[in-house]
Amino acid sequence: MKHLVLTLISFLSISTALFSQKEPEPEVIKIWDEAPHNAFPDLIRFSDTFYVALREGNKHMPDKSGRIRIIRSVDGEKWETVGLLEKHGMDVREARLSITPEGKIMVLTAVGIYDEGYQKLYPMVAFSNEKGDSFTSLKNVVISRKPGLDWVWCLTWHKGIGYGVVYSTRDGKREAHLLSTVDGVQYDVVSELTVGGNPNEATLRFDHDDRLYAVIRREAGDMMGVIASSESPYTKWTYTKLPVRLGGPNFLFYGEDQMLIGTRQYGSLGTKTVVHLSDKEGNIEKTVELPSGGDTSYPGMLFHQNKLWIAYYSSHEEKTSIYLAKISEKSFK
Repeated sequence: MKHLVLTLISFLSISTALFSQKEPEPEVIKIWDEAPHNAFPDLIRFSDTFYVALREGNKHMPDKSGRIRIIRSVDGEKWETVGLLEKHGMDVREARLSITPEGKIMVLTAVGIYDEGYQKLYPMVAFSNEKGDSFTSLKNVVISRKPGLDWVWCLTWHKGIGYGVVYSTRDGKREAHLLSTVDGVQYDVVSELTVGGNPNEATLRFDHDDRLYAVIRREAGDMMGVIASSESPYTKWTYTKLPVRLGGPNFLFYGEDQMLIGTRQYGSLGTKTVVHLSDKEGNIEKTVELPSGGDTSYPGMLFHQNKLWIAYYSSHEEKTSIYLAKISEKSFK
């Protein structure tokens, strides 16, 4: 009997220890739902303040009412509007945020006219003042190549130069090229990404060795995402296919050899917004799912106080709204 009691105590102690080591759930709050459809957010931190850019519209698409709202918060809970970017009769969508070498917030977006497909599509930019409390009106981006239906989806600054991927449609064919800029307005073509499969949304990051990585969405063929990488001067690329499809991809490096890839997850039970822990070769080691469903994804991501902060949108509570999640770094260890 004594042996049985000791065994039971030991079992309970182990069970308690295992339970106490359970990974913490993401902390999630809704931060914006003022428009009929609130979506496609991005998140940065500027002057000790969080900034989120989001698109407000009547629906996902097509929509001539789409506009970009920029909100900010000191604590991530109380938010105020500091910018509103719109073009009459056109859809302004999917703003991506970055901080220029001059210390201003840059808003990179796409403005288009949609009628059974895009008839016109322009990359456009706006900039904040030094305080980050007001923004210029939108102005056209100029790319040193023949214009088409062009979309520069995001921009990453590295050593005073901004890099982004423009995906374009010409004669029914989808192309993707790496661009560079020093001012966020004038862009030069650096190289072509011959990834195939109708590449489009791409997020860029540089590792500690100045190697450039791109996580790319593909919408044809097997539609699996791709990790592309290149060494300076970024004219020759290697490609590694991911085992998952992507939607609105973003990523951050985690340690020396891992990535946290935020994306839409496609599954038999519907769509979710998730964060994959992957190595640089695309081997997914772990997946953390956020409260989400339906029309969802486009996570803006940053690290702050040992947590991964994520702004994303979702329709799991019926109305398509913007959410802010905080995930402990312990969840990925």
